[in-house]
Amino acid sequence: MSKKWSISDPFVYEALTELQNKPLAVQTVRGSVRGVLKRVMPDFIVIRMGGSSFYVRTAQIIWFHEVKDA
Repeated sequence: MSKKWSISDPFVYEALTELQNKPLAVQTVRGSVRGVLKRVMPDFIVIRMGGSSFYVRTAQIIWFHEVKDA
């Protein structure tokens, strides 16, 4: 039996995919996370910050942006 993925917001998924392996700031309904976007999946992303991986559900994201060097 194969699993079928459905993407709830294909535009957000596409935009995040283009930012993979770049520094990213993400605001969620619970707070913000800032780190390197390591993986983009249909329903979550993985942000690497300070030696730890944070798994953020895409549905919980309010906004995100690439972090440029200061």
